Amino acid sequence: MPSDRAPTLELAVALIARPSVTPDDGGCQALLRERLAPLGFAFDVRVDNGVTNLWARRGSARPLVCLAGHTDVVPPGPREAWTSDPFVPVLRDGYLYGRGAADMKGSLAAFVTAVEALVAAHPGHGGSIAFAVTSDEEGSSIDGTARIVERLQAAGTAIDYCIVGEPSSEQKLGDVVKNGRRGTLSGTLTVNGVQGHVAYPQLARNPIHLAAPALAELAATRWDEGNEHFPATTFQVSNVHAGTGAGNVIPGRLDAMFNFRYAPVSTREGLASKLAAVLDRHGLDYDIAWTAHGEPFHTRKGRLVEVAAATIRELTGITPALSCAGGTSDGRYLARICPEVLEIGPVNATIHKVDERVKASDLETLAAIYRRLLERLLAAEA
Repeated sequence: MPSDRAPTLELAVALIARPSVTPDDGGCQALLRERLAPLGFAFDVRVDNGVTNLWARRGSARPLVCLAGHTDVVPPGPREAWTSDPFVPVLRDGYLYGRGAADMKGSLAAFVTAVEALVAAHPGHGGSIAFAVTSDEEGSSIDGTARIVERLQAAGTAIDYCIVGEPSSEQKLGDVVKNGRRGTLSGTLTVNGVQGHVAYPQLARNPIHLAAPALAELAATRWDEGNEHFPATTFQVSNVHAGTGAGNVIPGRLDAMFNFRYAPVSTREGLASKLAAVLDRHGLDYDIAWTAHGEPFHTRKGRLVEVAAATIRELTGITPALSCAGGTSDGRYLARICPEVLEIGPVNATIHKVDERVKASDLETLAAIYRRLLERLLAAEA
């Protein structure tokens, strides 16, 4: 790589070169602290069950603007499938390749260089700037941002505006920002039967046969109609397992992993109740183990949305669309203590894929967007 690369690209390269497969931070947050310390940030670093969490803040006044993200990445998969080593960042044809380039070490780098430029230009800016960074977003998300938020709640700290660096763009940088996410609710359904010989089905109860009509009904159920911001709730079975591996044995149980992605018009309790009603109607002997839950959130048009749209339009020529589509994010936790949460980040076309990449020039533009957003939200314009 050339030695005169731009500052955001330079930092993104350094972060990608630190392997940090969830929940390992890989030393990334230490690098962030190294860059932020000279700017006057105070740090609260905690390790929660092997997860590294960072809260950094500059200033004590309101408004408080939080820049949120994660240093952990998903596993790269077969390394031989990559054009180059996923943890050896490479600049090729104008793109930076490496695991985490788009999700989301590029955004973290842009956060840092944006704040460095802002503080250099406006050392006495109004309000406060904070970073909330975890190494447990791509994993269970139990001990990550949720823990940071719990501690902030206990301290009575409220955030006025939060920008999450998740890769929100779809075709070009800035074309989409996420102002909400659906809720997620996962579980494992166990349907109990009676094991037996396939030649004597009258002496057994096949849980596959028993469960199939119920699963078909669940898949066809219209759980809600969504609303003007969110699509209708969906139910998906992601894994089914039954049997001993022998071809002449009726299994004694079936396990099915499932997930709801739900609009705010539904609730966890309501979905669980409807699910149980279907299973009961089919007369199943079953158990449900709930394994994960994330609440939906939605930021309505307000100052953050207006300022973000104006800033992106000014710096890219694109008027961003607001979207609540896709999976979930740590914005759901931050929304508990912040009324306005937006996800603004690079193009998401290659996230979690082999040869993950981000357009190198987009990193500097993204940093400029973040800086201008901070200037406007903190009233720090010259």
